[in-house]
Amino acid sequence: MPELPEVEGYRALAERCALGREIVVVDAEDAWYLKRGLVAAAATAALVGRRLVSARRRGKLMLLDAGRPGAEADVVLGLHFGMSGRLIVDGRASVDRLLYAPTGDETRHDRFTLHFSDGGWLAMRDPRRLGAVELDPDEDRLGPDALTATPADVRRALAGSAVALKARLLDQTRLAGIGNLIADEVLWRAGLAPGRPASSLTANELRRLHHHLSSGLAELIRRGGSHLGDLQPERRPGGRCPRDHSELSRAVVGGRTTWWCPRHQH
Repeated sequence: MPELPEVEGYRALAERCALGREIVVVDAEDAWYLKRGLVAAAATAALVGRRLVSARRRGKLMLLDAGRPGAEADVVLGLHFGMSGRLIVDGRASVDRLLYAPTGDETRHDRFTLHFSDGGWLAMRDPRRLGAVELDPDEDRLGPDALTATPADVRRALAGSAVALKARLLDQTRLAGIGNLIADEVLWRAGLAPGRPASSLTANELRRLHHHLSSGLAELIRRGGSHLGDLQPERRPGGRCPRDHSELSRAVVGGRTTWWCPRHQH
């Protein structure tokens, strides 16, 4: 499933391969995929004749800025990838497959496509159809990006909350970009139990969490995906902690299946 590292890969692919190309056709036939009042005719009117000028990301939301030649960008295309969405540019993908997603690579799963004047194209390929496209999204409905969040951002995200620590980390309005796999990996690295109250962390624990959040995300981006963490191979019945070999515990925290080490995560 695409979490922050995957969407960062999509952003980098768009930055390398899609910027500066004029949009001549918008294929938005899947009305279900268009959100917040967007319809195919409006998407076409807003984007045709413009060029993509920058590719950005906030959490798991990808943002493509589009503008007319000689003018500043005046349209923002927001792409949400759901559980199985990938970005494809001219047949190339930065992520070959997603964990827990169908393995087919068929164009019939292309839900939204921009066609360029040079004959190339950019598509959202989503077998499960759980992603979304919108124009001019409200970026501020999301919290600070988890990759660049400061220690103060993390402290504010957790302050005053009695909900489970992992559940708070998964709240995209608090910190944007943390999904289920990343939350388990970061808490395992930081030695913090996922079910403890979010506001119970000491100053030292908050610093430790911030360190492992930023360094862990950077490492997963380099490795190529959220499913490539050290804990991931052991997230299964009978799995053992890669650090101390204790059998992992399993529970549902924040509505998501959660694995942690009962020996070193407190």
